[in-house]
Amino acid sequence: MSPEIETLSASPAFDLTEDQRAVRAMVRDFAEREIRPIAMQIDESHDFPAATVKKMGELGLMGLFVPDTYGGAGLDYVSYVIAIEELSRVCASHGVIASAHSSLVCYPILAYGTEAQKQKYLTRLASGEWIGAYCLTEPNAGSNAANQQTTAVRDGDDYVLNGTKLFVTNAGPSHVLVVYASTERALGPKGISAFIVEDGTPGVQKGKKEMKLGIHASDTREIAFVNARIPKENLLGENNKGYSVALATLGGGRIGIAAQALGIAQGALEAAVRYAGERKQFDRTIGEFDAIRAMLADSAIEVATARLLTYQAAWLRDQGRPHVKEASLAKWHSSEAATRCANWAIQVHGGYGYLAEFTVERLWRDARICEIYEGTTEVQKMVVAAQVLKEQAVETPARSPSGS
Repeated sequence: MSPEIETLSASPAFDLTEDQRAVRAMVRDFAEREIRPIAMQIDESHDFPAATVKKMGELGLMGLFVPDTYGGAGLDYVSYVIAIEELSRVCASHGVIASAHSSLVCYPILAYGTEAQKQKYLTRLASGEWIGAYCLTEPNAGSNAANQQTTAVRDGDDYVLNGTKLFVTNAGPSHVLVVYASTERALGPKGISAFIVEDGTPGVQKGKKEMKLGIHASDTREIAFVNARIPKENLLGENNKGYSVALATLGGGRIGIAAQALGIAQGALEAAVRYAGERKQFDRTIGEFDAIRAMLADSAIEVATARLLTYQAAWLRDQGRPHVKEASLAKWHSSEAATRCANWAIQVHGGYGYLAEFTVERLWRDARICEIYEGTTEVQKMVVAAQVLKEQAVETPARSPSGS
């Protein structure tokens, strides 16, 4: 076991279980052996890493928190975020592929699906046989996810879907889509429903692969629905209750992205420390200079704080306790920490950090999206502020007009 794993495991704040330590060791070994050798290549080619994703499925990494009854590993959410962290430490594309698949597709089917839906879809998703994608964002429904323009109109035993979804992660290779659509527009967010849509359904049209700043190996596309007929049995949860499904799903999704960002930050810190100990200037390693040490120290506190917030949110989710604020805090801080740590790592590397052949340049590009998807930093601040005000209202007794 590596020193990093031992140190974290011995932390008084997080005494990881044997299973959690085993997950970290297993995923780190897999990422170093199977993913690191291809990370630069797939970043340059923008190819979806189908072979390693298949192996991730075989290892149980595509359904870590799904019960073994449905083909998953049956582990807790802390184990899940540890896995996403370790994947992202080496390649953030692999991290978000697993995170979007698990948090945004496996979770809502597990939490809201019928037994028939779980048997048909969840078993194949959890094993990695099928890949899932989440369709919520639209041209006019980004941060305001309630503004759904995609419609689902009941027609006999089917719903007919029409509309367009943007920025769909795992879109190209996906077999199953979780789609949100307005079923009763007059009700606004109270008239949104969720659906399970199979790839190959007539009327489901996948657009071109988007060329992005980072996470190049993650397949991102637009998906259009043109009179796509979805059997009523594929309604996920209750009719007109889909917005609640979306909000609950995003809570776990934000923890997953926090774990992805944490992995990027950890990878950047490790790269900076390694280079600072090797690079020499003025007859000594640059790690001996105060300016470099300050950047390493700043990175260390960013990583430590991100890990505390992310693991706390995951632990609360495992306990079935409220964690809306904690999920947003973790996502907000970890995503900004990833950008800062990657930026400092480039600075430590100097001119070499600007070259594509050095990992830190890729980490910086991969980090930037974490502050945007699954709720921008500005949205996380809105959520946190609302939760803080709610908590204050509960804890503070009403005062009389005189202020007594």
